[in-house]
Amino acid sequence: MREYSLTLFIAATLTYMLTPIVRNFALRFRAVAQVRERDIHTETTPRWGGVAMWLAMAATLLAVQNLELVGKAYSRELLGIFLAGTFVLVIGMLDDRYELDAITKLAGQGLAAGILLIFGIQLLWLPINGIIILPTNIGQFLTVLVVMIIINAVNFVDGMDGLATGIVGISAAAFFGFAYLLAVENGFSRAGAPSLATAIVIGICLGFLPHNIYPARIFMGDSGSMFLGLLLAASAITLMGQIDANAVFAEDIGPAALPLLLPFAVLAVPLLDFGLAILRRLRQGKSPFAPDKEHLHHKLMKLGNSQQRTAVILYFATAMLAIPAMLSAFVPVWLAFCAGPVLFLFAFAITKRSKSTTGV
Repeated sequence: MREYSLTLFIAATLTYMLTPIVRNFALRFRAVAQVRERDIHTETTPRWGGVAMWLAMAATLLAVQNLELVGKAYSRELLGIFLAGTFVLVIGMLDDRYELDAITKLAGQGLAAGILLIFGIQLLWLPINGIIILPTNIGQFLTVLVVMIIINAVNFVDGMDGLATGIVGISAAAFFGFAYLLAVENGFSRAGAPSLATAIVIGICLGFLPHNIYPARIFMGDSGSMFLGLLLAASAITLMGQIDANAVFAEDIGPAALPLLLPFAVLAVPLLDFGLAILRRLRQGKSPFAPDKEHLHHKLMKLGNSQQRTAVILYFATAMLAIPAMLSAFVPVWLAFCAGPVLFLFAFAITKRSKSTTGV
């Protein structure tokens, strides 16, 4: 655990130090977010936060490769995750600067998922009525689909200062906790690529958040949201590939399913928001991709919540799903899900306080 803590600390420190430098480059090359009618921010803000994240990850991987435990995680899978992340980062950088169309971005995400497949990172089985071993072509298709869904879920939630950064940090923490506890409880190697990747993601989010909370001095942009989304997706798929579900979870399918289900539990808030937005726009006769100001964070702010408080409420909503889901693999379900109501009460108290303060 000490080596992972050091890895997290290095990633956080490097991200924090590199972000102002990248911010200056983004301003110089005009990779900025102009103020649009649907936006919450009121000033032109540089993007390319993902570049600082990528640089911090690359430097962290170089710095910790000789550690005794973490060094064992350096593998073909880790290389595949890094290369796919690099590819999707470049697509995001181009979008941050030139605003690519949706089809181009989706194609780029699909190609990034293809890189994962080349390095052997794909879904091998599904927990359906026991364990179903997937045919290669079906596993590859589902891998691409899961990667694209998670990337776009993270991209979708990046609509307010600090929101996506915090949610991704919580998501990565849930993944890391699951991978680490799984290793302790079942004797798996703790030096796997998923543990290392998610530890770095936690550090990246902690280092970037001070620059990204309201009022944000830089946005992660599509370069950051797609990069982080791919790391989460690849970590989930890689973790599933490391588990011999038939051998380890013959009597209990729950823990075996968690690597696949965790991303959707953690990202339930943005996925719900996305689904409601699609239905709302279709019902109004608009394009599913037509922008509006009716997302969850918009509605919370209309209730009188500040940007900071809105972000915290959605952090708690995410944790309310992620933490019980992660813990349910290792403690009785009833005990794991006790954490949910506690976090809900925190979020409810914050909302009530904001209403009483503003008189809404």
